[in-house]
Amino acid sequence: MPKAKSKIEIKNKRSSFEYEFIESFTAGIVLTGTEIKSIRAGKASLADAYCYFVNRELYVKNMHISDYWWGSFNVHDPRRDRKLLLNKKELNRLFRGTREKGMTIVATRLFIAENGFAKLNISLAKGKREYDKRHSIKEKDLRREMDRNA
Repeated sequence: MPKAKSKIEIKNKRSSFEYEFIESFTAGIVLTGTEIKSIRAGKASLADAYCYFVNRELYVKNMHISDYWWGSFNVHDPRRDRKLLLNKKELNRLFRGTREKGMTIVATRLFIAENGFAKLNISLAKGKREYDKRHSIKEKDLRREMDRNA
């Protein structure tokens, strides 16, 4: 019997405004204790989340997963750094990308996959300039106006 599709999808809307995405990847996350239960309850935030390398391993920083309400002795730290799971080729590509000036890795979307595991979409990104942000706002306003008229 197939599992029901999960409706949990936590997005980092600010990242698409602040950054121009070059390349995207889907990574698994190493979770402990009751973190997966908090994610399934929708109690997570990707605001200001970014990724960094330590000894050729990728970690996500500033991803907030709230304490699970019914958790007892196995409580986790909400803002701890969590290891991301990617294959070696993807890790090397990201590592080379971050060595370029102005490039970073940002978390864009957290979701529960069909197999029940938590997955994180990350993107190799370059920061937008002020005029690019104004252009994004203008496009969004035009799209909203067209939707109203249609």
